[in-house]
Amino acid sequence: MSEAIDVLIPAIEKDLGTLPYVIDAVRQNAAHPVGHIFIVAPQSRRIKRLCRAKNCVFVDETRVLPIAKDDIRYRTRRWDRSGWMLQQLIKLSGDRICTTSHFLVMDADTVLIRPHRFLKEGRTGFYCRKWSQPEYFRMYRRLMGARPRRPASFVAHYMLFSKSVLSRLKRRIEELHRTRWYKAILRCIDRSHPFAFSEYETYGNFLYALHPERVLIKKARNKSLSGGMRHLTPERIRRLARTWRSLSFHKRKHYSRAAGKKA
Repeated sequence: MSEAIDVLIPAIEKDLGTLPYVIDAVRQNAAHPVGHIFIVAPQSRRIKRLCRAKNCVFVDETRVLPIAKDDIRYRTRRWDRSGWMLQQLIKLSGDRICTTSHFLVMDADTVLIRPHRFLKEGRTGFYCRKWSQPEYFRMYRRLMGARPRRPASFVAHYMLFSKSVLSRLKRRIEELHRTRWYKAILRCIDRSHPFAFSEYETYGNFLYALHPERVLIKKARNKSLSGGMRHLTPERIRRLARTWRSLSFHKRKHYSRAAGKKA
């Protein structure tokens, strides 16, 4: 029998259009017994109501880290990425939230439409793409003191984390920078760059550097769509699933200051 996994989904109210589908799809398409699904979010009656309806665990995002969005201050006159950065730090805190030895992080705008097996014979399956932001790799070198091996890009909207490997990653960051891991990340980012850090790229490259034999690279086959999941008929989803593994419905493309204040 496959190993049971918890699921962690950081979310905000803007994600409520896709979040119910994300939850249902991970239960249907994760080829593992799914334990708890943790929804980490700001205080929101609507999100709490959804958690009750979907049998998920609501986690107040202010209780995950000793810093909040307003403490991050990752913005320029044109954009505000503080909330985006906070969500990445929340994902890297999943070892404190989840109860299983491995946990799946899902972006709240991405829906699995085909079965996914994340663990097979001691190897972790990563759903990868060919392109990434060059700044992610420059940041990795500043943070980790080494070049990323990067056989592919690990940025694919969802990832399985090992709690023990994640804890080891954070300990390594703290040893190198002599401060808490989240403070080190915030010190190292280039605040003039709107794509300064990737939690997926960092964890994936760290595991690959430690144990390349434990990494199984798969094609992401992620399709970005406009509109919403509710507009897709079951037949359209079946047709899409012949080619794609997941669908993403991105609504925050430009990260303007106005958009950032709502995040």
